[in-house]
Amino acid sequence: MEMAVIPEVTQSTEDVTLEDIQVGDPAVNTAEEIDQLRRLIWRRRHLLIGKGNALPPAARGIVCDIDVGGAKPIAQRVRKVAPQFREKLSDLIKGLLGARTIKMSTSPWASPIVVIIKKNGIDIRLCIDYRLVNSLTRLMIYPMPMINDLLEDLDKVLWYCSLDMASGFWVVTMTDRARAISAVITPFGLFEWNRMPFGLKNAPQIYQRILDNALYGFTQIPRLEGDPVSKRPDPEASPDLIPTEPKDDGKKSVLGRRSYIDDILITAESWDHICSRVEGLLDVCDEWNLSISMVKSFWGKRQVEYLGHKVSSHGLEANPKDLSALTDLPFPVSLRAMQSFLGSLNYYSKFIEDYAIYAAVLYELREVDFADMNKPENRSRVQDLAATAGDDLEGTIDPADADLRWIRAHKSFAKLKEKVSPTPILRHFQPELQPVVVVYANDWAISAALMQEHDTVFHPVMFARRTLKSNELNYGIVEKEVLALLRVLDLGHNLLV
Repeated sequence: MEMAVIPEVTQSTEDVTLEDIQVGDPAVNTAEEIDQLRRLIWRRRHLLIGKGNALPPAARGIVCDIDVGGAKPIAQRVRKVAPQFREKLSDLIKGLLGARTIKMSTSPWASPIVVIIKKNGIDIRLCIDYRLVNSLTRLMIYPMPMINDLLEDLDKVLWYCSLDMASGFWVVTMTDRARAISAVITPFGLFEWNRMPFGLKNAPQIYQRILDNALYGFTQIPRLEGDPVSKRPDPEASPDLIPTEPKDDGKKSVLGRRSYIDDILITAESWDHICSRVEGLLDVCDEWNLSISMVKSFWGKRQVEYLGHKVSSHGLEANPKDLSALTDLPFPVSLRAMQSFLGSLNYYSKFIEDYAIYAAVLYELREVDFADMNKPENRSRVQDLAATAGDDLEGTIDPADADLRWIRAHKSFAKLKEKVSPTPILRHFQPELQPVVVVYANDWAISAALMQEHDTVFHPVMFARRTLKSNELNYGIVEKEVLALLRVLDLGHNLLV
């Protein structure tokens, strides 16, 4: 992250009531079960943040530091802001000052702000250009979880909680050095951050580290200079002190918790188990002073949204934010527009069977192809040929009619739009069931589906695909299908061993 949007802040948030806690499903749960979990959560209501972006309390035992080695301070110039937006920018800065998220600064460093105009053409968003600071910052080595790993091992789960930590990065305080280096320059002055802003190079790793330690208790966070916990006069008596060794409280490790930055998923096989795990999570949130957003958190559900997916006991479903924007899109008129379309699909490509078969055709297009396809004498002819050529991408067409790649591109584009809407549910892999692999290959790509039988019907667990390398293009069909099988084993070996 180098250019990040800064959320608007309010002086306070709406008060949370017992009924605001989104628990269970009346069609599945009894009133007693819902009341049981709701009151368990309510006992820790000081952790719950209502609607709004007021600054949450600082987390314990963690700070953000920025190490730029021996780099000398660099003060970039302020960027111009159109007169009609200066009043709104002033209001945003006053809001950050009022929330004590920022303060006036005399730092020798300065990174410029960038004002982004919202779609209504009136309101604005505040961004900070940290590209220069990030280029000088030493990368923090810390493992970020793989999203696919977080969505595995859910075949026995019946109950889910999807939680969002309130104003994630803003719970992390800054060292004096980090405040100075991350200072921002605006038309109204120079300011520095009291809390960790969005856009810093190591911000995701810093926040992931505190969540990992809170959830699992074995990733140690050393006390750093500038940590308000470390400044206490009697650290041995402080409950905020981070131990040098993992604390052994006699409790079992809670493996049903998983997190990606500020998104937490809790799973359980029974209602009592989910209540127990929620209680354990709230205990560690209280210990580390981590706040939870009530509006974005769902407790004890059969199905939740997590990391852009719908997760349930049946499997994983794609959850595109704006499906109609993809399915109603006409064929792109430029290379950049095509790249934007493919980028939108990439996150959900694992739900699209034979994705590589169709996407590879679109990736090979160049700007000159779009210029030629958009010529009046070519546009309608290519569209007509694509509509009448059938579904076989490997079919031959007289080169005098049109470039074969253009025909394939239009057919592939239409096919991907057709496939993105009714994406199948990917079932959770069940070790006790026999896996079956179905492979496919053509001249330029390979594809395979890992499947398992449920009620006499084979359902997909995973799709694997890739384009062929130059030295593989001349392989026979059998050799290509073997490559497809190897691709499944490569991506799904942790399921199949």
